[in-house]
Amino acid sequence: MQTIYLDYNASTPIAPEVAEAMKPFLTDYYGNPSTTHWAGKPARQAYEKARQQVADLLGCDPEEVIFTSGGSESNNHALKGVFFALKEKGTHIVTTQIEHPSIINPCKFLEKLGAKVTYVGVDRFGQVSPSDIEKAITNETILISVMHANNEVGTIQPIADIAKIAKKYNILFHTDAAQAVGKIPTRVDELGVDLLSVAGHKLYAPKGVGALYIRRGTPIESLVHGAGHEGGRRAGTENILLAVGLGIACELAAENLKNATTKELRDYLMRKWPPLRQEMSHYAVLRQ
Repeated sequence: MQTIYLDYNASTPIAPEVAEAMKPFLTDYYGNPSTTHWAGKPARQAYEKARQQVADLLGCDPEEVIFTSGGSESNNHALKGVFFALKEKGTHIVTTQIEHPSIINPCKFLEKLGAKVTYVGVDRFGQVSPSDIEKAITNETILISVMHANNEVGTIQPIADIAKIAKKYNILFHTDAAQAVGKIPTRVDELGVDLLSVAGHKLYAPKGVGALYIRRGTPIESLVHGAGHEGGRRAGTENILLAVGLGIACELAAENLKNATTKELRDYLMRKWPPLRQEMSHYAVLRQ
């Protein structure tokens, strides 16, 4: 029996172009990218090219991107890194009740260390009100974290509006964009965020790789201390194979965002299935 896979929000297959680009790094380019001799240089060049490809998709400088093991690590690093860096200034974090467990659970962990967390509710369509976020802010708030697109119902949050509020109060703003990157535009300056999480396996890259955008000047503590990799923000010998895969996937995503094929297919489904149109017409994702 032929099967049809539709659970792309859970995980995508690896794109053929991604798999092909990764092959040489399984056999030929085995050098440590932190070395300066002939074996390490090709690895370093490939790694930095991948960083540039991620940065191009997000519209930021490559130095503002670090590679991680996935969306969960990126979210943990954003929350814990800011908390540890700014806890002398304040200990309050604002997030929502519908965040992914990789946001909710780190918040619960930080509460054990003295953090105060406000979990803002959403409306019946799963959307948070920027005014509710603003009402939750206190003079000790150091971070706001709101997901970009919901992994269950697809609701897109008003990230740019919330960013304006965060900037108004001089508060750092993070968004978990795992379900948005590669599907809709996620240019960091347009969104106005200070930190943004990427999960590779949501956009045709392998599982086990992701990225964290950290706006230049954002105070953040490292989660993994060691030899100073990733500009001192994440220690550990770089995983060239997975970084190359994520880089190519981001390059493909940037090209795909230029065409309307996905939108056309979605609209076709909506026209052919009226119950879906009636049920989902209010969700923000369907108004894009």
